[in-house]
Amino acid sequence: MRSPRLLAAALLLAASCAYADGQYAFVPGGLFHSAIAQEGNATDAVEVAPFRMRTKLVTNAEFLAFVKQDPGWSRDRVAPLFASSGYLSHWAGSSRLGDNAPADQPVTKVSWFAARAFCASEHARLPDWIEWEYAAAADAHHRDARADVIRKARILAALTASFSSAQTKADNSSAPNTYGLYGMHSLVGEWVNDYAALFVNADTRTPGGTGQLQLCGGAALAFVDRTDYALLMRVAALAALAPADSANVGFRCVKDVGDGEKI
Repeated sequence: MRSPRLLAAALLLAASCAYADGQYAFVPGGLFHSAIAQEGNATDAVEVAPFRMRTKLVTNAEFLAFVKQDPGWSRDRVAPLFASSGYLSHWAGSSRLGDNAPADQPVTKVSWFAARAFCASEHARLPDWIEWEYAAAADAHHRDARADVIRKARILAALTASFSSAQTKADNSSAPNTYGLYGMHSLVGEWVNDYAALFVNADTRTPGGTGQLQLCGGAALAFVDRTDYALLMRVAALAALAPADSANVGFRCVKDVGDGEKI
């Protein structure tokens, strides 16, 4: 029989391993009509390559484990260039969560730089906007449920409530979407890799494109469906941020799918 000390050590090791690399779900690729028009042409579709995405937002506990492994990202040591003064300010300490940061809830108040570093630590990356939008279009039964007006109204109501209450809870209690992803429309925004260039030309938004990044002042004019207010709000909130800002934004990571990789 194992001693209590050995058993406790084994449990701690298992927990740290769980925090080191979350569960990823396979998202098949396909043609997708983004809510953001391609060079003003709403008929253009983008080819989205298959990828794997974290099933849930990165939690406080997972980010704490990352910070302990790489103390350069703790709030008392991070370079001002990579994080604003609000970075992880709701934590009880630089390496302690406290009551305002439940271990199983999404980490927020992390910068884009910090989110990218976390993803790199598990050999992943932040999703591009088109990947996030593609994955978020699904409901529990359909790969593209954006035409469902009742669903659209429910998402908007939840998102509007989050702005007035400053809640940071993720909705992981409801069923996952058809890809197995939870909380894609939770009360937490999500960093994407190209968040500052959401209104760009088609060459830039196509994977591997080399077009010039452009942030459009008349952003709403670029939306194909201007009744999708929840998506408009998310894009507007993200586009207003600087990469070092620490707002009510969390993140999840994605991994590329290699040629011939089995699903």
